[in-house]
Amino acid sequence: MRTFVKLYSNTNGEISKFLNKFYLPTDNVLKNINDDTLELQIDYENPVEMGDLIGTFIENKDDFSINMWLSIDADVLINVSSNNADEIIRYLYERFPY
Repeated sequence: MRTFVKLYSNTNGEISKFLNKFYLPTDNVLKNINDDTLELQIDYENPVEMGDLIGTFIENKDDFSINMWLSIDADVLINVSSNNADEIIRYLYERFPY
């Protein structure tokens, strides 16, 4: 199954600034990013791993001009917001308990 998170921004360097603040350069998340990146897709083999990025995004949403969408089912995208982030993370752990 293909699961992913997509980050979008209208500001050059915003996604890079966000990810570089919270991830080490050795993390796979940073391998395909530069300061001109306005859209980034991060694929996950284990959907539960998305929870860390979702939590980090929501806790710092006010500091960055970024939107987040995720997909855990084919052709279904979910916009991650302050209203649904907690439920999404709980759902990931319930649906993928490995």
